[in-house]
Amino acid sequence: MIRVAVVDDERLVRSGLRMILGTAPDIEMVADCGGAEAVETVLSCAAEVVLLDIRMPDVDGLTVLRGLRAAPEPPAVAMLTTFDAQEYLTAALREGAAGFLLKDSDPEQLVRAVRTLAAGGSVLDPGVTRAVIGGYLTSEDQAAAARAVSGLTPRESQVLALLGEGLGNAQIAERMGLASSTVKDHVRALLAKLGGINRIQAAIVADRAGLVAGVPRGTG
Repeated sequence: MIRVAVVDDERLVRSGLRMILGTAPDIEMVADCGGAEAVETVLSCAAEVVLLDIRMPDVDGLTVLRGLRAAPEPPAVAMLTTFDAQEYLTAALREGAAGFLLKDSDPEQLVRAVRTLAAGGSVLDPGVTRAVIGGYLTSEDQAAAARAVSGLTPRESQVLALLGEGLGNAQIAERMGLASSTVKDHVRALLAKLGGINRIQAAIVADRAGLVAGVPRGTG
């Protein structure tokens, strides 16, 4: 079962997400709360995936995100946002957010997103893609991305390309014919070589470096 927590200042939003995600047979809602008690609540219930409101009146989502990311074994955190909160997106990305979802995402998309996050993947709602990538890439051009990936091994470059497609570790392992543990090691190594960035940042680098198109399947 995937252990999920929802953090939002609006009780109605929390109830709605709990109802939606509670219908999935492989998802267990272990907590829902506001921002003030979020870090303690989420870590105490050992949530694997957190859906976190990016903008809350008591304790904002970025503060909660920093607290969660500082944990020894942090959960995967996807930020819940609206079209009028785009100024927060780049900051959340740099703080380690693993995804961005609009609050009005359809139920099936939310369930898929939770499964992707639990598998080590990243999620990016099409409605916020331009804002997230555009904000991050103001100082990240194609040449810089190419330089960043030049130190990767061929296998690491292929894994990075598949990260750029938005695949999780299990999906990458299936695509390449490798063990999930091996893929996990490659991901850890390439993220470190790229400066300790997260998976969404790595996906952006892969795209800018031209690695995503024409990824070869299965190298043995």
